[in-house]
Amino acid sequence: MNWNQIEGNWEQFKGKLQQQWGKLTNDDLDVVRGNRKELAGKLQERYGKAQEDAEREIDDWLARH
Repeated sequence: MNWNQIEGNWEQFKGKLQQQWGKLTNDDLDVVRGNRKELAGKLQERYGKAQEDAEREIDDWLARH
């Protein structure tokens, strides 16, 4: 799967993202609205991760879905 598919079906993927990263709120995901950089930023904010770590986790999550 690629990120374009995530963007196009954002409402469907919001629940899967919350399963993976439970600290993300609905409001967080509404702000992200499919934007990968915004998602990485929210992961950094909520989990205290470095940008590289957040990006790597997103890549890992994409590879599994």
